[in-house]
Amino acid sequence: MIVVLMGVCGCGKTTVGRSLAAELDWTFVDADDFHPQASVAKMAAGIALTDADRLPWLDRLAEEVRSETEYGRDVVLACSALKQAYRDRLAQGARQDLVFVYLKGNPTTIERRLALRSGHFMSASLLASQFAALEEPAGAIVVDIRQTAEAQAAEIAAQLRSMA
Repeated sequence: MIVVLMGVCGCGKTTVGRSLAAELDWTFVDADDFHPQASVAKMAAGIALTDADRLPWLDRLAEEVRSETEYGRDVVLACSALKQAYRDRLAQGARQDLVFVYLKGNPTTIERRLALRSGHFMSASLLASQFAALEEPAGAIVVDIRQTAEAQAAEIAAQLRSMA
């Protein structure tokens, strides 16, 4: 199975993803690790990525996840996947069940989180552009990010187990 934790910057994808992967004993993949340096520089400068910037990145992610699943590994992928077209691109060629989990939060909550975050390339000034681009997913598991990361991971794991 492939679980994609999606949402805007600062919603907790990496933190919840690591916790969920540890709880399930699955492989964790962080989409941030696959951005080309030029994209990282743009985001650090407060410049939003375009679809042209994102599509090769999404293709690299899809290939990485396919590679992991070919070895029989279940995967938790932390990836913004803000638009339906991005989610469709990630799902292309998936050889396993793919489940999207939307880590949903409001701008005020996420702004507070971003103010506390350090050492990340994503400029907090891009939050508004992320919310503007966000197309809330239909059919996804929706998790309220006001819970602790551990509680979110436990909720997601329970829902995944009930689907099996």
